[in-house]
Amino acid sequence: MPEKTERHGLVAVWLVIASIASVQIGASVAKQTFGVVTPIGMAWLRLCGASAVLGIARAVQTRRARPGPDAEPRPRRNRRAIALYAATMVGMNVSIYEAFSRMPVGLAVTVEFLGPLTVGALGASRRRDLAWPVLAFMGVAMLGFTPSRPALAGVLFALVAATCWGLYIHAAEEVGHTWTPIDALLVACLAGAVVTTVPALVTNDLAVLTPHVLLVGLAVGALSTAIPYSLEIVALRTIPKGAFGILMSLEPVAAALSALVLLGEHLHLLDLVAMTCVVVASIGATRFTWQNRPLDCAPS
Repeated sequence: MPEKTERHGLVAVWLVIASIASVQIGASVAKQTFGVVTPIGMAWLRLCGASAVLGIARAVQTRRARPGPDAEPRPRRNRRAIALYAATMVGMNVSIYEAFSRMPVGLAVTVEFLGPLTVGALGASRRRDLAWPVLAFMGVAMLGFTPSRPALAGVLFALVAATCWGLYIHAAEEVGHTWTPIDALLVACLAGAVVTTVPALVTNDLAVLTPHVLLVGLAVGALSTAIPYSLEIVALRTIPKGAFGILMSLEPVAAALSALVLLGEHLHLLDLVAMTCVVVASIGATRFTWQNRPLDCAPS
C-alpha cells in the first residue's frame, strides 16, 4: 500500500510538471503568432480555443455522470463572483500577452509571479513571512539593471497581469463555493471570448484569420488552459497542496526554457539571478506561509 501511494504521488508530480510545460509551451507558441495577430487577437483566439476544448470535455462529463432522481439540488450560483473570475482571467490573458510582445517570456512570467506572492504576503501571520515578497520584489527590481533592459511598458503590463492573478485567486475562492471548476472555467472563457471580440475587430485581427491561425489558437487554448487544468485537477487528488505550490514555483524557469528553445530568447546572468530570487521567494512563501491555505493557480 505505501508503495502504491508513493507511486501515485510520483505520477502526480509528473502531471504537475507536464502542466507547467504545457502552459509555457503554449505561451511561446502564442508569441510566435504575434507577427500575424496582435496580442489581444491572440488572447481572443486562446479563449475561443479553450472554450471549444472545455465545452467538449463538459459535454462528455455530463453524458457520463447524469444526476439521478435523488441528486441534491445545486446551490444558487454567485453571478458576481463568476463575473469577477471571468474579468480577471481576461485581464491576465490580455496583459501577459501584451507583456510578451515587449519583453522576454521568462522575464514577463517572473514579474507576473508577484501576484500570488503578494496575496501570500497579505495573508501572512508572521512578520518574517514578509521576507519572501520582499525578495521577489528585489528580484524584479534587478530587471531594470540587466543588459536586456525590458521595456517599461512590458513590465507594466506584466504587473497588471500579476494584479489580475492576485484578484483571480480571491475570485476563485468565491466561485468554488457554488460552481464546479470546469463550469467556472468554461463560463469564464466563453465570456472572455465574447468580451474580447470587439477589440479583436478593432485591431483587424479577425480579418487575418486563416485555417493555420485558427489551428494555432485552438492549440494555444488547449496547451495554456484546457490541458493544464485537467492535469492539475488529477494531480491535486494525491499531491499535497504545499508540494503543488512549490512545483508551480518553477513556472518562470519553464517559461525561460520554452522561450529559449522555441523563440531563441537568451537571458543574461543578471536576468537569471532576478528570476532565481522570485523562484526562491515563491518556494519559501509556499513552504512557510501557505502550508495551511488553499492554492489557486492559473495558467498564464
